[in-house]
Amino acid sequence: MADENLPLHVGIIMDGNGRWAKQRLKPRNYGHDAGMKRVMKLAAHAKDRGIRYLTLYTLSTENLNRPEEELEGIYDLFRKYFGEYAVKLSKENSDVRIIGDISVLPADVQQKMLSACARKVENPDLTVIFAINYGSRAEIVRAANLAVQRGKKVTEEDFSHLLYTDGIPDPDLIIRTGREVRLSNFLLWQAAYAELYFTDILFPDFNNAAFDKALKDYSLRSRRYGKI
Repeated sequence: MADENLPLHVGIIMDGNGRWAKQRLKPRNYGHDAGMKRVMKLAAHAKDRGIRYLTLYTLSTENLNRPEEELEGIYDLFRKYFGEYAVKLSKENSDVRIIGDISVLPADVQQKMLSACARKVENPDLTVIFAINYGSRAEIVRAANLAVQRGKKVTEEDFSHLLYTDGIPDPDLIIRTGREVRLSNFLLWQAAYAELYFTDILFPDFNNAAFDKALKDYSLRSRRYGKI
């Protein structure tokens, strides 16, 4: 597939971890753990395919309303995987970046994430962006308030620089796993012209072949941006 037209930036709404665990008569956090393991394999494959940016909807603002037991399990996974993943990714010439408001997370989790982001790689082959306590509407309101504070009108380009994703190109392709057919408050501004791809596969089962199928589907589309 080397001659195909591939996206520069892929966003993934990683849905279905809980249902995947339920099918196996396991607690929801068993599915979240399986999802985190899949993330690392998917990132390596995306880099091999030439994807430069991979944004993963990891924890939405709405997810913070989930039961405390589940959230604590998710925080434990962040503690476990962020240090491990950051070291592995940097060795593979990849960067880690986080978008969203992580200030509400436990202090030690925040530190793990900040340390991961601090391991900068010069000219990375891949930047993996984790959207954590992220909601696009909150991001847009935050950017609007920053513009108001600066006291001047802004262009679309100016406004884009006020978003969490400043410096990151808009996604070319957004994939959602797990049967649902909606964006669920993910990169609404940035996804204005993104191609959308939905699959019934639950995220822990979204393997490299399934990812390649989404890339193949993208490569066959014509992106006109409103033109004929």
